Amino acid sequence: MLRLGKREFGPHEPVIMAIVNRTPDSFYDQGATFRDEPALARVEQAVADGAAIIDIGGVKAGPGEEVTAAEEARRTVGFVAEVRRRFPDVIISVDTWRHEVGEAVCEAGADLLNDAWGGVDPRLAEVAARYRVGLVCTHAGGTQPRTRPHRVEYDDVMADVLRVTVGLAERAVALGVPRESVMIDPGHDFGKNTRHSLEATRRLGEMVATGWPVLVSLSNKDFVGETLDKPVKERVVGTLATTAVSAWLGAQVYRVHEVAETRQVVEMVGAIAGWHGPAVARRGLA
Repeated sequence: MLRLGKREFGPHEPVIMAIVNRTPDSFYDQGATFRDEPALARVEQAVADGAAIIDIGGVKAGPGEEVTAAEEARRTVGFVAEVRRRFPDVIISVDTWRHEVGEAVCEAGADLLNDAWGGVDPRLAEVAARYRVGLVCTHAGGTQPRTRPHRVEYDDVMADVLRVTVGLAERAVALGVPRESVMIDPGHDFGKNTRHSLEATRRLGEMVATGWPVLVSLSNKDFVGETLDKPVKERVVGTLATTAVSAWLGAQVYRVHEVAETRQVVEMVGAIAGWHGPAVARRGLA
């Protein structure tokens, strides 16, 4: 059972996490939701399309202009409070690696801290424990925040992913984070080249076998672009193909830009796998 905010999810119940960037320079939408009203409209549409989680980020993952903790908090804290007011039942996640920002957004009503940089600030898990909120434990290969990997090598990339993410998850629970609110994430593209990310996808079942709910953040990433030789705006099909494979292998949470399309993919996979039936059944019954 995965428990986040006011919601509980069964083992084969897919969970869609919609990305809402409060940044002027995000790689995919180039700041489309930097201002409040477009961002709130994005939240409303994502919820209508089936997102259970809204993931709010105040700093883009890649290199760029420095964003201080104070500026990151300015971009996210008030917005978290407003989303909490308008959408009381939605699960609010904040994508941050900084404990100071984590503290502030939890005070504002966040239910989940999405630590995409692999515990680089160990105090973030302490914040999650203190507020009894969820935590995403990600493999980033030891990469520092907002840097790109350079000639990174692993003897066995999945062995390293398992060592790091399970270790972070166990530490979080030992600190007091509710076990049912901890997820692990292989960290596609983070501290990895394209071949590493493809292998992590191919072997995702090994993460699922640990018993921790697995989150995948695949949406329009570079490993999809390099595999298909496609620019950012032409990666949706490759993303959805990777999503289908991840769903078949047992991933549960999907951090995405395209909510409605992802929802259809994971529901179709679930029906084929026999985890649930079709939404309607009329054919051959008339």
